[in-house]
Amino acid sequence: MAAMAQAKAYTVGIDFGTNSVRCVIVDCMTGEHVGAGVATYPSGEDGVLLNPARPHQARQHPADYLWGLEACVAQAVREAQRREGFIVSRVMAIGVDATGSSPLPVDGRNRPLALTPEFEKHPDAQCWLWKDHTAHREAEEITRLAAAHRPHYLKRCGGIYSSEWFWAKILHCLRQSPEVFAAAESWVELADYIPAVLTGAESPEMVRRGICCAGHKALYAEEWGGLPDKEFLSLLAPELAAFRDRLYGKAWDASVPAGALSADWGGRLGLPCGIPVAIGAMDVHYGAIGAGIEEGTLVKVIGTSSCDCAVLPASQPIPEIPGICGIVKGSILPDCYGVEAGQSAVGDIFKWWVEKICEGDASLHLALSEEAGRLHPGESGLLALDWNNGNRTVLVDQLLTGLLVGQTLYTTRAEIYRALIEATAFGAYTIIGRLRSRGVKVDQIVCAGGIAEKNPLLLQIYADITGCRIFLAGSGQACALGAAIAGAILAGVHTDWDAGRKAMTSRKPTCYEPIPAHQEVYERLYHLYRQLHDAFGVSGTADLAPVMKQLIRIREETRSKLQYQ
Repeated sequence: MAAMAQAKAYTVGIDFGTNSVRCVIVDCMTGEHVGAGVATYPSGEDGVLLNPARPHQARQHPADYLWGLEACVAQAVREAQRREGFIVSRVMAIGVDATGSSPLPVDGRNRPLALTPEFEKHPDAQCWLWKDHTAHREAEEITRLAAAHRPHYLKRCGGIYSSEWFWAKILHCLRQSPEVFAAAESWVELADYIPAVLTGAESPEMVRRGICCAGHKALYAEEWGGLPDKEFLSLLAPELAAFRDRLYGKAWDASVPAGALSADWGGRLGLPCGIPVAIGAMDVHYGAIGAGIEEGTLVKVIGTSSCDCAVLPASQPIPEIPGICGIVKGSILPDCYGVEAGQSAVGDIFKWWVEKICEGDASLHLALSEEAGRLHPGESGLLALDWNNGNRTVLVDQLLTGLLVGQTLYTTRAEIYRALIEATAFGAYTIIGRLRSRGVKVDQIVCAGGIAEKNPLLLQIYADITGCRIFLAGSGQACALGAAIAGAILAGVHTDWDAGRKAMTSRKPTCYEPIPAHQEVYERLYHLYRQLHDAFGVSGTADLAPVMKQLIRIREETRSKLQYQ
């Protein structure tokens, strides 16, 4: 170990996000980023293939991934080579993360159907991005049949199967585009596909699947034999039951490599061939590692959406937590149960308001944040629901939409901007309450992701509403860093995950503490938020008549206090 530290060891982390792919080259002893690269997907709108006639559709072209992979790694290598002492031969491993569930259909050579002439422009032959909700009816059907015939399936995924997940999307493809379903030899999650490309997997059978996507999105668990059984799948469609044999029988945690970097891709990327490629995982799960996750620490990766991750000791009985995105052994840390929850839209909501409604650009985010930061909790009299892209947790209902209550003829765009931030924080607080009620410790929060990096106002509001101390991950690329840490463990640079976390992760020095006076107002607003939440999300559970008047009362009390300060 001493010799390796003197010689310097590096690993590469590659993060396939919603709009771009990012790469970091990391010093394994310190976690310092010595090289970085980013490539924005060229297709569609910000990399996403949309269809106004099908507002729930969100696809991506697989060619963007392969182009972006080479582009971002080349950029990172060039930057690292300008650093004194960096030697590319000392790159020891690669880790990869991606959005999920983002499955794509492949042929018998493990080639995406969208890269074949026949299906190049077919929307259903593309990668079905995580936020594609076209399969909401199929998700409801899976939930209904599982509740009646396999209730133990639902206990591990929060009680409701989501339209964002694997089986719903495959079933929807079967029904909508049977020609695509028939042409597909298999379907592979993006998080598994990229490591398979790097290791030269020439057929779907050669792809080593990660427990992360399998357990949280595809109802995989070793105790019931892996994927859902054929009898259950046949209740959905006989073709789906037959298709099970063309998927996989085993999924692996991050203690096992996906394989070794092939000579072909080693040459393309300018990296040593033969180095281990870590098993693929969802971005937020490796992001949790890159943010230093441990029991009692909730990691929130805040970007276009948000994902919340926690871990429980493998020795602890598994709780049932309605509305979450699953509890899976080994899905974050190999020796723990990984718990995932989240919100379907966070940054996307702010982007919608600033760019679609206000017709601004990135600079307007800063201007509105500064103006909104001069407002006090409750001052605007506004309250919003954060469901502009449906509700992921705790209601798991993608047919819910956003809501704004309390606007007047004097309401400003900055007031609405702040209300939207507060709405996402109320949604986050709802998730924390659900986790705590089922025995998951949440003592502090570490945030990562682009939105958290750029918006101090958001972090203070989150601290005030959740009542938690909030830290910011030291790395601005926590997901890619977590993937690099996985590589460092596999390469033997660190003996275990705890050692890797301590050596390679950090926190920024600023801590956001809850402000008691703000908490008091937000508790009152949260009570009203829950009335809206339950009235629109849970059938017939709340009387909404007092909500507007109580918002006005809070607004007037706040303004009166400010007048005499």
